[in-house]
Amino acid sequence: MKQDRMNGIIIGILYIVAAVTSIIAVISYQPILSEQWFMTVETGFETKILIGVLNDLLLVAAAVGTAIMLFPYIRRWNEHIALGYLCFRFMEAVFISVGVVSILSLLQLSMYVEAGSIASENLHAAGLMLQSFHRWIMVLGPNLMLGLNTIMYSYLLFRTGLVPKPLAVFGMGTAVMVFISGLLDMFGIIDSLSAVKGLTALPVGVYEMSLAVWLIVKGFDKQKLEKLKA
Repeated sequence: MKQDRMNGIIIGILYIVAAVTSIIAVISYQPILSEQWFMTVETGFETKILIGVLNDLLLVAAAVGTAIMLFPYIRRWNEHIALGYLCFRFMEAVFISVGVVSILSLLQLSMYVEAGSIASENLHAAGLMLQSFHRWIMVLGPNLMLGLNTIMYSYLLFRTGLVPKPLAVFGMGTAVMVFISGLLDMFGIIDSLSAVKGLTALPVGVYEMSLAVWLIVKGFDKQKLEKLKA
């Protein structure tokens, strides 16, 4: 039981790390994803972008960590759904990693602009393509994949009773919201940077932080855990 308590704390910390690093990354990327992206290096924002990249890499590590640590507990109820969660969580991490590559590519192009080594027209076209690529990566990863894996593990947490059921139900609701948000963005109904997109995606972050705090302070329900192990 001591090990289970420690695992709950680790999972909670990883969720907090994921939330914090994702916010820092989004804020740090603003210069490179703006219309003036080609001025990033010249205006001295290179370090800021690299800080965002570092935080995204930490986010990937935290996402994979939560999947690995949580899987042994939720698989006790339904291993197929738990495997689905594991796969979609890994896919989310893969999409974020690919997004990091697009950011680094934009940063490299910005260095070329400063050096004036390639034609401006071609450079701008490549930059716009990479920005669009990053946008779609964010729709597929931190929206659709996140929505799918969150609803799966929240459902399993609900069925196992390892955390309070109202919290798990809240998680399923927020997962549906972030998934729908991604679909609306995909079909151009809402904008990626709109207030509506932020409001529909925000609750899943609140849920993850709430779950993190619960696991750190209370841990998994001991009685339910003993029944699952029996």
